This record gives sequence, C-alpha cells and structure tokens, in this order.
Amino acid sequence: MTTPYGNHQLSIYAGGLKGRRPDLPLRYVDLEARARQMLSDEAYWYVAGGAGESSMTANRDAFDRYRLVPRMLTDISVRDLGRTVLGKRQPTPLMIAPLGVQEIIHERAELAVAEAAAAVDVPMILSTVSSFALEEVRSALGATSGWYQLYWPNDDALATSLVQRAEAAGYEAIVITLDTKMLAWRERDLEGAYLPFLQGQGLANYFSDPVFRAGLEQPPEADMRAAVKHWSNVFAAPARTWEDLARLRAATDLPLVLKGVLHPEDALAARAAGMDGVIVSNHGGRQVDGSIAAIDALAGVVDAVGDQIDVLFDSGIRRGADVLKAIALGADAVLVGRPYAWGLACDGAAGVEEVLRRLLADTDLSMALSGVARLDDMSRRSLQQPLPAGM
Repeated sequence: MTTPYGNHQLSIYAGGLKGRRPDLPLRYVDLEARARQMLSDEAYWYVAGGAGESSMTANRDAFDRYRLVPRMLTDISVRDLGRTVLGKRQPTPLMIAPLGVQEIIHERAELAVAEAAAAVDVPMILSTVSSFALEEVRSALGATSGWYQLYWPNDDALATSLVQRAEAAGYEAIVITLDTKMLAWRERDLEGAYLPFLQGQGLANYFSDPVFRAGLEQPPEADMRAAVKHWSNVFAAPARTWEDLARLRAATDLPLVLKGVLHPEDALAARAAGMDGVIVSNHGGRQVDGSIAAIDALAGVVDAVGDQIDVLFDSGIRRGADVLKAIALGADAVLVGRPYAWGLACDGAAGVEEVLRRLLADTDLSMALSGVARLDDMSRRSLQQPLPAGM
C-alpha cells in the first residue's frame, strides 16, 4: 500500500482551524534565512557558500530551464513514489546527502539527522567528516538504510579500515567522493579564516579509527593539535587515479558508488572499473567555480551507461518539481542536502523530519498534478526541451 505523502498539507491546514501555523518557514529562502539567524556567520557560510558560488547559481538556473508538461484526465487516485536503487526498492526517491561537520549546525548533528531519516524512512548517506562515529550514527538509523561516504585518503590502510568499519556496522553501500582530492578556493570560508576541521570538528571517524590512531604518538584526547595535523596530512589524495579503485573494490563486498561524476566518459570509466553506480553532482557548487550545472550533466551520463549501473543525482534539489525533473531525466534517486541542513539548524531532528515530509508532499502532489501516478513512469516525455540559458 502506498503512502499518501501529499496528505501532509492537510495536517497543516487542519492546524489552521485550531489557530496553529507552521513554526518552520515553508519557502526555502525563508527557511535558510531562519537558519542563518540560528548559526554563527562562519557556520552559516560554511554550509551556504561554495567555490566562488557561480556553480551554485548555475545549478538553480538550470533547473528552471527544464519545464514539466502536465497531462490531463489520468487516474492519480493511488500514487507510488517508490524507486529501485542498487536492487533494493525504497518507498521514495529521496536520500539524505552526505554533509560534513554537522556539529557546527546543531549539537546532536548526524544523530539528529539519522533519527529524522528513520522517522520518514529516507536512506541516509553519512559523511566521512561526521561529528559522531559511523557506528553511532548507524545505530540511530535503526531499520532505515544507510550508506557511508568516503573521502578517499592517501593512506590505503586507513581507507580500507573506514570502509570495512562501515560494512561491519551495517551500511549497505560505499559512496566514494571523487571531486574533493583537495579543498577548493572558497572565499566565504577564507574571509573568516574558518576551517572547522582544524579545530578538531567533524573528525570523529578518524579519531575513532584504529589505523588513524596508530599513526599518532599520543591519542587525540591527549594531543588534539597533533591529531589534526595528522588528519591534514592524510586527507588530500591528489595522486588517486581510476586504477586505485581496484584496491577499494577488493576491500569490501558492498556496492561502490562514485560521487562527483559529470562527464559521460567518467561514467563509462566507472562502469569499466566495476562500480555499481554514480552520483551526478558538482558538490553543490563547492568545488569547481564555473562548472557545468549538475542537472545539465545528468542526461548525458544516463545515456552513456544506460541501465548497466545506477545513476543518482545531487546538487540543487529544493522542491518537488526538482525531484520530478531529475527522475524524468533518468536519475534513479536524488540526494537532498542544504534544505535538511537548514531544518537541522532551526529545530534539530524535528526540523529535518519536517523538511523531508514537506519535500515528499510537494513531490507527491506535483507528480499527481502532472498526471503521473507512479514515479517510475516519469520520463523525458514529461519534460519540455530545456530552454536556452538566460530565458
């Protein structure tokens, strides 16, 4: 039986009959503004900023160039938002994108997000640079699916340890982020001379890892500065190439998904390397200023690999229409990032849960009003050809 996610709007209207209005702003711009009031300037810009920010703007502008074409007089009384991802059916197309160092947003950080994910049954992808250890977060997810995202360090033993810890903890896939071989030039963070990792934040998975700790003369609890310095020495991995994927493939039986793919040839290389999926993403505009908008890259990647590996989408999802457009262009699922971060800042786990429920309601209603009852039936026929840039 399908869940009528769109009914969430009825609960809001019913509250109005009792004089209650939503505490959490509904429009994205208002939600972000409320979150900004809750956060320090440094924390806000760490989440909101990017590499020059033109790629962030491009992500959103590109979405507007794709237009849905609603069809009329179709039976939309029973709807299904389910999608099959890595061979497993999940009730909705949403997944929680990996977002690091969440303690700068809320003290309960990833634990709060995991609780919200479990309440709505939306799979969560945990960042390597999380504020709580991966085992703790997996426990908070309960029966809800969890994937582990790896920032691929230059230490193979450490990479293997992190991946195998994730497998032992019950994560169901490993997401390898390819676009962060090093940190980008981010003016907003540089203006505040702010990098939270240098304060020991977001490093719980490193500090709890036996291989990482073995490289220290003293444990992080005794010498934080030395531990942070060791992290800075192992984090960046500019020499990694496609050939290195074989070592990760040998380290785990879990599916491997590559995040940050924008070029069709890279998608083909991922398939040739035995990967199980790719995530089309420009890291929300945080890594390469002036890069192609992620949604503009999606169709080319889908066409290159067909149905031979899964293709997911990330970067710029804000509302239900965005979800529908990504699915219509061929994505198997979509990752949502900044919206849930603002919900976390405003109201912890409850804020994240409400953001997810609203996005699902918007997706459900927008799909229905487009004349589609099953998300699996969305296709490029549901879209107008993209308008030229600037229109």
